[in-house]
This record gives sequence, structure tokens and C-alpha cells, in this order.
Amino acid sequence: MRITVSGLPGSGTTSLSRYLAQRHGFEMISAGEVFRQLAKEHNLELAGFGRLAEEDSSYDKMIDARQKEIAEARDNIIVEGRLSGWMVPGADLKIWLFAPIDCRIQRIAFRDQVLDETTAKQLTLEREQCEAGRYRSYYDIDINDLSAYHMVLNSGHWGVEGLGSIVDAAIEQLKT
Repeated sequence: MRITVSGLPGSGTTSLSRYLAQRHGFEMISAGEVFRQLAKEHNLELAGFGRLAEEDSSYDKMIDARQKEIAEARDNIIVEGRLSGWMVPGADLKIWLFAPIDCRIQRIAFRDQVLDETTAKQLTLEREQCEAGRYRSYYDIDINDLSAYHMVLNSGHWGVEGLGSIVDAAIEQLKT
């Protein structure tokens, strides 16, 4: 089984993906973690690294191609990333997580240890705008088009356990 988990920054995609991987014994790959690691290696914040990726599409394309290659070659895998629902067209279950902006900003400020939520919001909105432009330019994908997804869940309403329970039920239905 191949499952994709996508959503905007701070929507909880990594947390849900880890839950599902552990609960079902699946492997997990995360585009966001790869992107964050590359930003650190270049001594840049995410927004700065995003601007670099805007100038050189090879960063995004490398991450996206690698994720797709791994996902297509393996079974029992969770593929987490903003575009994973689009990049793994044959996935058995494609999930999009939504969360209100204020909820996402609180999570991002905590996770990325940003000093204040105003700065976190500014950096997040800049990052989202940058990414949306790159996705449109590289792949003609509108990040707001959720037609590729089987499920859209509000992670501001449910925590990881609640989301996990919903997805667990979907996985069980797919197995039958």
C-alpha cells in the first residue's frame, strides 16, 4: 500500500505520517525533512533556501524525482510532502491536511523555534507563496487544487490520534 500525506507548512503532515508509519509498520519518506536538511547544509533559513530553489529548480526537482522513484519502487510506504499526492499518482490513499493559519503558525513557531508568531507568519506566508509559484512553474500544479486527494482532513480540529483513527479506518477499508 502506498499512502501520501500532503498539506501546507504546520498542518501536521509529518506527525500524521510518523503515526501511520509506526502504527502500520510502513516506511516513511519526507520531502520537507530533506528540504530542511538542505537548507541547514547551506546555512539558510527555509525562506532563504526557498528563494535559492526559485533560482535553481534542480533542488526541488531532485527531491520530487527521488520521492517519486522511491514511492513507485516500494510497497507499504508513507510519502509525506507538499506535492506527494500529485507526484505519486498511483497511491492507494492520498491525504491532504488542512489547518487554519493561526493554528499552523503556532505549530511552526514552536517547531522551528521562531521567536514570535508574527515572524513565523511572515516567513510561512513568504514560503508558501514561493512554493506555490515554483510548483506552478515546474509542474503546472495549483497547490490549492485538492482534486488529486481522496481525503481532506482538518488537523486544527483533530490531533494526531484523532486523525490517525480516521486514516486507520480508511486503510482498513482499502485492505478489504
